[in-house]
Amino acid sequence: MAKVSTGKKPGDFTLPATGDKNIRLSDLKGRNVVIYFYPKDSTPGCTREAQDFRDNIRKFRARKTIILGVSRDSIQSHENFRKKQELPFDLLCDKEEKLCRQFDVIREKNMYGRKVMGIERSTFLIDSEGVLRHEWRKVKVDGHVDDVLAVIKTL
Repeated sequence: MAKVSTGKKPGDFTLPATGDKNIRLSDLKGRNVVIYFYPKDSTPGCTREAQDFRDNIRKFRARKTIILGVSRDSIQSHENFRKKQELPFDLLCDKEEKLCRQFDVIREKNMYGRKVMGIERSTFLIDSEGVLRHEWRKVKVDGHVDDVLAVIKTL
């Protein structure tokens, strides 16, 4: 599948999600979609990022925007993380890294001196017509959700 690029529609996808469902991008047309990729459930940075999206959910909903978190964790791990953090949005399971590769977020990382392949924290904004409007790569958690909301307000 071709990699995504700003100003174009990303390829459609369907992934298993929390709440015992499958999420298909084309079913979300008519709403803005924020897809954020994160390395691992229940780690400090990923927890803070999820909490920031959670704490601002009313602002996103007011702009007809839904949030989807994506990592390689299992659905069971996602369910536990979602419940513990009271997340009001779905988490998608991309164990096979298909969506991660489509959005080009798999990168070599340094973990305790070892080189490993992992998800680079990244966020993508798809507008209500299904067009990728903005991307954030190498995301730093602090202030990130505010940046995303600022761009949504310009749509």
